[in-house]
Amino acid sequence: MSTTNFITDSFLLQNKYAEELYHTYAAPQPIIDYHCHLPPKDIAANTVFENITKVWINGDHYKWRAMRTNGVDEKYITGSASDKEKFAAWAKTVPATLRNPLYHWTHLELKRYFDIDQLLNTESAASIYTATSDKLKTKDYSVQGLLNKMNVEVVCTTEDPLDSLEYHQQLKDSGAKTTMSTAFRPDKAILINTPTYNDYLNQLEAVCNANIDSYKALCDALVSRLEYFHENGCRLCDHGLNYVPFSYATNTEIEAIFQKRRGGSLVSLEEDEKFQTALLLFLGEQYHLRGWVQQFHLGAMRNNNTRMNKVLGPDTGWDSIGDYSQAHNLSRFLDALDTKDKLAKTILYNLNPADNEIFATMIGNFNDGKVRGKMQWGSGWWFLDQKDGMEKQINALSNMGLLSCFVGMLTDSRSFMSFPRHEYFRRILCNLLGTEMQLGELPKDMDLVGNMVKDICYTNAKNYFEF
Repeated sequence: MSTTNFITDSFLLQNKYAEELYHTYAAPQPIIDYHCHLPPKDIAANTVFENITKVWINGDHYKWRAMRTNGVDEKYITGSASDKEKFAAWAKTVPATLRNPLYHWTHLELKRYFDIDQLLNTESAASIYTATSDKLKTKDYSVQGLLNKMNVEVVCTTEDPLDSLEYHQQLKDSGAKTTMSTAFRPDKAILINTPTYNDYLNQLEAVCNANIDSYKALCDALVSRLEYFHENGCRLCDHGLNYVPFSYATNTEIEAIFQKRRGGSLVSLEEDEKFQTALLLFLGEQYHLRGWVQQFHLGAMRNNNTRMNKVLGPDTGWDSIGDYSQAHNLSRFLDALDTKDKLAKTILYNLNPADNEIFATMIGNFNDGKVRGKMQWGSGWWFLDQKDGMEKQINALSNMGLLSCFVGMLTDSRSFMSFPRHEYFRRILCNLLGTEMQLGELPKDMDLVGNMVKDICYTNAKNYFEF
């Protein structure tokens, strides 16, 4: 049985053009990871992890789903088993992930962070656990050390409006090589029918030192937090929604809906959509006013397993692709902002691949020539951030828009060992372009194609986000 890692210099690169594009133009570029869910506290504190399980398996619901599918008991995933036992359970699962992107990511990460050339399996588990854990305890493998190894220039975390941003402030004054920014995520203020909505508004009241007893008061509170985030360097927001609603209502209607919910009653679906529409349009204008980038992650069907959600809570691996209708309301929402000339730079992400061409063409409706690539269709996300998903996204964007204006890859990750996904994307991009150069479908002009690769991997994001 082969024990040699297959991650070579030519991994995913199938011809000489692809290899030159990657090694000359893509690989040297720093990483701008403009959307992730890494814990800012660990970045600011420069945390040193005790072993590889704590940095690589804990919190990674991609791995958890695979382990459950492979018949691993929850004790060895999120339960009481030791870190070494959990790693052994993952190692046993890895051979079963052939053709799942986890197989690529696992060995790419072991190679890039630890220079490990072995395949991970039951036989190699103990030695790899020891070798990686020994390195992780050293200063070079602290959180900031891991970021530096991958040449991460900027990392942009995602915070609720309640957040103090204290860790972003700490890192800014620390002299760290990596810059940490944030994205403002006000979903909990928008999703009015969640069971904890009023509890959340009570917390927002405390942070803002204000009574949120009206819809206007809610808007004022959110503006105060927007200003606070802006003062602390934030220039992005993010929304994670099933779909963008669009249903107009009068100010009187919106106030009545707010008072009904604030009084403890749930609102109807129609009222819910009217409220969300009003608040999203209000926030959209605020983002435009401040020159922010607004992001919409659309189409996830979350927390499907009621039994396990009660045990483990959200973001633990019980989510899937949803089949929500996206086009009509999204168009009306963007048009409502554009009609007032208050449409901010926007990135749209779809989770259902059936919506690829919808999103690829939607962005073209609202580019107005004022900003290069103002409207972006985001890279393959979550279930689509694998080779097939990335290739389909790149091809649809190329066919229906301008790939040259694309701001490229992001991790959307909770793991400090996920940054080789940028390399994964870059190799896939270079292989697509290199193959077309070999076939004569693109000019064999290395600077022409290579400079586009460089832009997609780094320069476009640098200019778009103004980091």
